Amino acid sequence: MSRPCPCTSKRTFDKCCEPYLTGREVPETAEKLMRSRFSAYATHKVDYLLATTCEEERNKLDRKELEDYCRKVSCVSLKIAETEGGGPQDETGTVLFYASLQVNGRRMLHRELSRFRREDGRWVYVDGDTD
Repeated sequence: MSRPCPCTSKRTFDKCCEPYLTGREVPETAEKLMRSRFSAYATHKVDYLLATTCEEERNKLDRKELEDYCRKVSCVSLKIAETEGGGPQDETGTVLFYASLQVNGRRMLHRELSRFRREDGRWVYVDGDTD
């Protein structure tokens, strides 16, 4: 049996986010992409994070900085609070989420309203508002 999925969906990793991270499947909704990206941060899958970021933002990312961030941050849990659009037939969508993270031994709560869109038929992360 596989371990619990880092996205805290109550499903096992092999039945939840792992197929997306390995490229065997493609997330069909913005929420599933959001969950898989959280799992990618948790498992240090930097290539997946880069590949699932929209093209104009991907070009601004520094791979080394992203790798360092993944090593420094422990992803504890994820709670999806709200979604708008982002379904199998939509072109855009938003996901409001709360991520419990641990940095240097201290817990913090990250709240973000993330924007997603389809690029070449696949969901990608565009950007997000935090507070």
